[in-house]
Amino acid sequence: MSQHRPYEPVIGLEVHAQLLTRSKAFCSCSTEFGNDPNSNVCPVCLGLPGVLPVLNARVVEFVIRMGLATHCTIARKSVFARKNYFYPDLPKGYQISQYEDPICTDGFVEIELEDGSKKNIGITRIHMEEDAGKSIHDLDVDTLVDVNRCGVPLIEIVSKPDLRSPHEAYQYLSAMKQIVTYLGICDGNMEEGSLRCDANVSVRPVGSVTLGTKTELKNLNSFRFVEKALQYEINRQIALLESGGQVVQETLLWNPDQGVAIPMRSKEEAHDYRYFPEPDLVPVLVPEEQIESVRKTLPEFPMARRDRYIAEYSLPKYDADILTESRDLAEYFEATVRALKRRNPETAKMASNWTMTDVLRVVRERHIEIRDFPIQPERLAGMIDLIADGTISSKIAKDLFEEMLASGDHPGIIVKAKGLVQVSDEGAIERAVAEVLEKNPEQVLKYKSGKHQVFGYFVGETMKIMKGKANPKLVNDILKKKLES
Repeated sequence: MSQHRPYEPVIGLEVHAQLLTRSKAFCSCSTEFGNDPNSNVCPVCLGLPGVLPVLNARVVEFVIRMGLATHCTIARKSVFARKNYFYPDLPKGYQISQYEDPICTDGFVEIELEDGSKKNIGITRIHMEEDAGKSIHDLDVDTLVDVNRCGVPLIEIVSKPDLRSPHEAYQYLSAMKQIVTYLGICDGNMEEGSLRCDANVSVRPVGSVTLGTKTELKNLNSFRFVEKALQYEINRQIALLESGGQVVQETLLWNPDQGVAIPMRSKEEAHDYRYFPEPDLVPVLVPEEQIESVRKTLPEFPMARRDRYIAEYSLPKYDADILTESRDLAEYFEATVRALKRRNPETAKMASNWTMTDVLRVVRERHIEIRDFPIQPERLAGMIDLIADGTISSKIAKDLFEEMLASGDHPGIIVKAKGLVQVSDEGAIERAVAEVLEKNPEQVLKYKSGKHQVFGYFVGETMKIMKGKANPKLVNDILKKKLES
């Protein structure tokens, strides 16, 4: 076998998204995260004898939203199944899921590649299921079990094996997170387990159409871990094949601390779970009217919104990418632009700059969501209006922004109360400029001899005399006129 035979990876992802319903999939227990262990439980989600599950209608609505957002066919009739397996944190001994008749099939998600081109990643199926509990491994007391999560509704999104690199997998996951959060059906929090991913990966010689033996990677609780784990496993499989070995179909547990994937068990096939139709639940029937009703509630999605920002507001792609990362951030920015008195590319760019820098800085420092940011979009727009019409300078605006954060007052009120109005009195500025030039004859000679970098020094000294309130454009114009006369 050649030592340099080129291989390509073939990757498929299984994404589990925990739905933002108030109650569980088949009972009225709370889905709230962080409650006392084993407190959000009842006979139904514990699977005690004689109980009957009742499907939460919101689960169906949410999965239809996801199906439509990913261009899937929505089945008019889908069926629940029992997936049988034993885990300590699965008290029923089975999980209610869907198998032969899922509710959504044959869709796709568009991702953007590193060269800026776009690629569709196929989706085989999206189905509804319930979550299992959680095992907590404590070295002092062995293993603890918290069954609060049992019965929490999930959707599982199974991609086709269309991904060809760890970076594509990263982009696909990013797109998935954006879609579920834009739809408002999942918070996308991988740390809390509300968005989880398992990856199936194999390698094959470039040009081959035959799939290699795949392995499954688990415990991937961040996008970066997915990328790193896939790269590790791709390299491992190639090295194994190059040395004359064979890849074994197994499930691997990613250890982020050591940067290695550890064999966990042989990989299960569908028959290992002994699927059969769930006898306690009737088929799910979805009429066309319900699909169309849900379709009307769909938001504008990130890529479409980004392209519109570029076209409508003349924003750079970099700005549009950041502003559309989350629906709440995009809506904050748009609300700011709508509230501007003068809406043009210049003021839209100012709104973009303030949102991306100062607003997001405070959001990160305070560990808050953009919806909890204390300065309302209308007030940020009011401050931008004051900059645009020359009432305040950009420097004064920095101080005004901090005052608005502290007091919550309208920018116009703060400007009047603090005397922050920009000075555009040409006579006052001319006197300040004359004073600066008179005090700095050596710097004036340097400028006249061609060392124009000292111009910034003159601007700074003039602004000091004017206590930062001088109109910067007038300062620049008057300085140039004086120095070149």
